Amino acid sequence: MIIVGLTGGIGSGKSTVAKQFHEKFGIPTYISDDEAKLLMVTSKEIKSELTALFGANAYREGVLNKPFISDAIFNNKTLLEQMNAIVHPRVAAHFKLWVARQNTPYVLKESAILFESHGDQVCDLIITVTLDKATKIKRIQKRDQSSIEKIESIMKQQWTDQMRISKSDYIIENDTMQHMQEQVNHIHNTILNKIK
Repeated sequence: MIIVGLTGGIGSGKSTVAKQFHEKFGIPTYISDDEAKLLMVTSKEIKSELTALFGANAYREGVLNKPFISDAIFNNKTLLEQMNAIVHPRVAAHFKLWVARQNTPYVLKESAILFESHGDQVCDLIITVTLDKATKIKRIQKRDQSSIEKIESIMKQQWTDQMRISKSDYIIENDTMQHMQEQVNHIHNTILNKIK
């Protein structure tokens, strides 16, 4: 089975692209961010280590205190790296188990920080989703009500599109829905032809 990494900066529309692969072609997609959030509240080891790192405010009644964590790692690269060192290896192990249960020609591993977390190392092919910065910021503000300062801080912590593109096999320009769908169709057929 081929593992296809799907990445792109915050607000680029990775989830929409992943949905197209899943709905049109039945390709299972592992949404790394969602699985990480789930593991952060279900894994005793992660909970214990994050509490040791951030203190008693890391969780409230067993639920991850997202605003507190988000504020703590905002502009604190060291703390972010320490948190990632706790979470990412567990997500990688969980992904391995998930892949073993799938029965399709290929699967997608969706992650905004695919390269930064070294998740690309388990991928056979990589797709990067791109979108111009102004549209990304508008989308994120509408979705999360985040400030431009916070959005730009997250963007600075992630790889640039140019960096991702240089290490990717396919690029999807997410400018219009129709164009994105055409590119998804083309990439799906290309991957199937590679497998044959």
